[in-house]
Amino acid sequence: MKRALVTGGAGFIGSHLVEGLLAEGTAVTVLDNFSTGHRANLPEDPKLFVIEGSICDADCVARAIDGVDVVLHQAALPSVPRSIQNPVATCRVNIEGTAVLLEAARVAGVRRVIGAGSSSVYGDTVVLPKSETLPLNPLSPYAVSKLAMEKLFATYHRIYGLETVVLRYFNVFGPRQDPASQYAAVIPLFIESCRSGSAPTIFGDGEQSRDFTYVANVVRANRLAANAPNAGGKVLNVACAQRHTVNRLAAQIREYAGTGAEPLYKPARPGDVKHSEADITLARQVLNYSPEVRFEDGLQRTVQWFLGRE
Repeated sequence: MKRALVTGGAGFIGSHLVEGLLAEGTAVTVLDNFSTGHRANLPEDPKLFVIEGSICDADCVARAIDGVDVVLHQAALPSVPRSIQNPVATCRVNIEGTAVLLEAARVAGVRRVIGAGSSSVYGDTVVLPKSETLPLNPLSPYAVSKLAMEKLFATYHRIYGLETVVLRYFNVFGPRQDPASQYAAVIPLFIESCRSGSAPTIFGDGEQSRDFTYVANVVRANRLAANAPNAGGKVLNVACAQRHTVNRLAAQIREYAGTGAEPLYKPARPGDVKHSEADITLARQVLNYSPEVRFEDGLQRTVQWFLGRE
């Protein structure tokens, strides 16, 4: 890659992608409106150019995409609970923003666009592990918006010949994940509860399970997807292919942190699935992807990073 565009590049996953691209010598443009991302997540680097603006602003996107050969599309309004509270905003950013981006990429002659998909599109299927051939049953506006994103990617590949790749992320975690948002993910919230001495909240009985995926594995998958010769038009699971219960997660975080209160249990939330585990066979075949950082190692690194903050 000569120059990559990372939309949402100041966010949790996006900033790790930016860091990885710069480390390998790729020039990077970041497009972010800083609604959920933070400037502090971005390094100082002469190869980095930051544009503040919305993914829904066609003129802004066209300026950001100029001279780019690969786009890593991470910009989105995340969170199932947020989408239930404000479905219109979620769909506007995640669907309209994707359409604006893809059209700009087509016009600019971008070589490939890689999109951040979500395991939420599978819904609460009883079949495990979840392969890309399963019927999809999104249970929330967020999940619907991510499925619409996938369909737009497929349409632009089929009709216009734009090389698109969708990576369906499974419960990504790691350093820089924001615990301050009311829609924060479970791992930073649990770690912050250990720091403060408060009881972490578990929705449901805690026996729900997730395929928690350390962010470095996601960065590797994106970098592989940028150049894999047969990836165009594909949708691929990106995960560790293991699942862990939320109860076990809370116990491990307390163990790694050396402190922490017992969890407080509350009723399950609407839109949440019971179990999630990925089949990553297709990603192995198409990308030569495999998770390099195991869940336990990634969790220990994450706990240490959070506890080391001031």
